[in-house]
Amino acid sequence: MSMDREAIIAALKGVSTATITTILLKKGLRNVWMRGPRVLREGQPRLVGPAFTLRFIPAREDLATPDAWSSPRSTRAAIEDMPEGCMVVASALGIVDAGIFGDILCARMAKRGVAALITDGVVRDIAGVRATGLPVWSQGAAASPSVAGLLFEGWQQPIGCGGVAVYPDDLIVADQDGAVVVPAAHAEHVATAGLEQERLEDWIMSEVAKGAPLPGLYPPDAATRARYEARATEKK
Repeated sequence: MSMDREAIIAALKGVSTATITTILLKKGLRNVWMRGPRVLREGQPRLVGPAFTLRFIPAREDLATPDAWSSPRSTRAAIEDMPEGCMVVASALGIVDAGIFGDILCARMAKRGVAALITDGVVRDIAGVRATGLPVWSQGAAASPSVAGLLFEGWQQPIGCGGVAVYPDDLIVADQDGAVVVPAAHAEHVATAGLEQERLEDWIMSEVAKGAPLPGLYPPDAATRARYEARATEKK
């Protein structure tokens, strides 16, 4: 039976980004890990959810002004369209001297139930952002506002973040190693194969702890897999 979206999301919470990249690599997808975004709070648990995309472009002096913040096509308007549980992915072109969101906007996102903000840019008011409780993956902080280097162009469009293509409603998984994209067409496979890979690697770690040598163990050869499968059958 096929898994529904909620079941897939629940399963992916038990799969590391490292495991996901390996599984997708086997499917021919090499470019799924976003370069740049790093978690701002140590100990942040893994989060999973559908992508809600934001698109920034290079600033143009006649348009990138504080007046733009009141435009119908603004980050403020986009926030009011964000559904609960979404993972906001903001393409900031890797620009690190213009903060795309500060504490007030992050507080509103947290109030709306947004799961996380992930960007290849930076935030501002970082102490206040942390205080909102909104989980953030970014390249750090800058005092300058977004319009110092960027112009907000729209939301829920295909974007590139950290060198990775992200489409609205792709699944995003973020943990201490960063953030990865799980394309919708591969989500169920990644969820099922990922859980099994995590179980296998937990067993391999237990074998390493007993002193087992790595050749034939990791990656497992036929004999090792037979031992693992026999043990898994016994546990059932």
